[in-house]
Amino acid sequence: MNNSPKKHVLIYGDAFVDYIADDSSNKQFSKFLGGATVNVAAGISRLGASSSFITVTGEDATSRFVTNELAAEGVDLSYAKMIPEKRVSGVYVHLTENNDRVFHTYVDETPDIQVEFSTLEEEAFRKASVFHFCSGTLFHPIALKTTREIVAKVKNLNGMLSFDANIRRLRWESEELCRETILSFFSQVDLLKLTEEELCFLTEMETLNAGIEKIQKYGIPIILITVGEEGTYAVMDGEVTHIPVNKVEPVDTTGAGDAFMAGILRQIHLKGKPRTKDDWIDYIIFGNKLGAICATKFGALSAMPKINELNE
Repeated sequence: MNNSPKKHVLIYGDAFVDYIADDSSNKQFSKFLGGATVNVAAGISRLGASSSFITVTGEDATSRFVTNELAAEGVDLSYAKMIPEKRVSGVYVHLTENNDRVFHTYVDETPDIQVEFSTLEEEAFRKASVFHFCSGTLFHPIALKTTREIVAKVKNLNGMLSFDANIRRLRWESEELCRETILSFFSQVDLLKLTEEELCFLTEMETLNAGIEKIQKYGIPIILITVGEEGTYAVMDGEVTHIPVNKVEPVDTTGAGDAFMAGILRQIHLKGKPRTKDDWIDYIIFGNKLGAICATKFGALSAMPKINELNE
């Protein structure tokens, strides 16, 4: 990657809208910008680093809502695409009587309108300190092809690849296809983030320790497994290290993993790729802190921490 001061964290994914129920009757909904890659892009920007988002939107009211919200968050959309017929994907989120959120129904009117790799500028990748993606678009053949081509380009440029599994099983035809597709990227990525549940699903193991042992065969340099209020397990050079998090009183854990990831990527962008285990632990402590802050607030994107909150 070059030494331009205009470097950014480059992120690829769906622009997404969350239609969240106003109460447990699940009859009226409010509209929010959402999605894991959106949260990470905005989260990085809120932390004083540059993020650029590759996505596709249309020219309808919902698309304008998405692009306006991203611009307000300071996310660069120079490499995003606008195709008039595109309709942004969404999910209806229901609330239980205990105020827990349930991803109920996905809406995607134009699934075949996706970003084509041939339309992307090489400059985007040359200026990236790290490229980050999730599995949220990998279920679609065109998006999967685009992701594979981006990964190959970044590898060719000796760039860093970051992958958050962020599995949403409702979007896949089968669990087998979901597992097989996600696993196919493991041999290429430099940084992998999983939840404990995702680790067990992908490795088909029943315990954290068994899952960690099995996933090490892929040779991924850094694996981060988040375990909620217990913090994070980091797998580095075959060694497992537990990094605890200061306990908080959570009110909504939605987006906490995205805040964690935004923190890790922000540190890599501003301070460089860690060279030692201790450096990685420092970055993970930072990410844990951000995830904890996020969990003390309602919402996902709205709960992404800002840089000034770190000193409070």
